[in-house]
Amino acid sequence: MPLKNKIILITGSSTGIGAAIARRCIAQGAKVMLHGRDKERTQAMCKELGSNAQFVIASLEDFSSCKKIIDATVDAYGTIHGLVNNAAIYPRNTIDTANVELFDRIINVNVKAPLFLSQEATKIFRKQTQGGSIVNIGSINAYCGQPDLLCYSMSKGALMTMTRNLADSLGPEKIRVNQLNVGWTPTDNEVALKKEEGLPHDWEMRIPTMYAPIGRLQTPDNVAAHVTFWLSDDSIPTSGAVYEVEQYPVIGRNRLSDLKMSDEGDKR
Repeated sequence: MPLKNKIILITGSSTGIGAAIARRCIAQGAKVMLHGRDKERTQAMCKELGSNAQFVIASLEDFSSCKKIIDATVDAYGTIHGLVNNAAIYPRNTIDTANVELFDRIINVNVKAPLFLSQEATKIFRKQTQGGSIVNIGSINAYCGQPDLLCYSMSKGALMTMTRNLADSLGPEKIRVNQLNVGWTPTDNEVALKKEEGLPHDWEMRIPTMYAPIGRLQTPDNVAAHVTFWLSDDSIPTSGAVYEVEQYPVIGRNRLSDLKMSDEGDKR
């Protein structure tokens, strides 16, 4: 079992990708600390996972929560071997609708919290001969982003730079830091949001191959499989890796093969 006896903290793990990561970590032998904002939902997830899970409730908009979350993990299990910075918020905004309050909220949760959670976790990792592993859940929006995800895209770009910087500085201490830039993945929140925007109830299963070559979006379970690899010793010694968890290459992609050309177009 790749994660046997590992203690893993996963932020934003009461639903979606975080919950899928928690399930897979336990299946691979780990004990997990769940984190969420909603006590009832997080407690229910903890109950589902059984005796190898505990939970902490905290808002990542509050800077003091970072130490609280790490301390809760160490108090529960005695140490920590892996941190997954998964929690993020993605309210829609453009250059016309962005404002200071919204920007600060997004940066606090998506950048500031991962940084200072990593700082607190590093203090524990340094006491261990095996070091530790940090996995940051980024987004392909880090490279550019869609027009209505301006501040979110900026935050994921910052997270990507943080990942590489920490990997460079912490490598000699056997502390590895890697990032997955995740593509479009239908979490419960994403499904609900798209329904509010007018898409049908099963929209995620009817995606054009131009956007999802296999005909559907990837699932949180697909993402979780990548995360547990980077948490495990199987990925040693690699650090500073940033790669896309997506169905197609982000850079240099040619989607002409997905387009049905007309007879006139074929003759050109």
